[in-house]
Amino acid sequence: MEKGKMSSVVKGVAGGMIAGVAVGMAGKALIDSKPKIKKKANKAMNTIGQFIDTAQYLFK
Repeated sequence: MEKGKMSSVVKGVAGGMIAGVAVGMAGKALIDSKPKIKKKANKAMNTIGQFIDTAQYLFK
């Protein structure tokens, strides 16, 4: 890759990481204040995991 393109990729990755950390911190504060949300989030993550497993099985 050219130097300019690589720099753009690195900036994009860094920006994504920063945004992810910010969303994670806000989400943690919300979950700590409302335990019911944590239960629903765990169910959602479990469902997403099952969906990904199924998709991987279909593509094999």
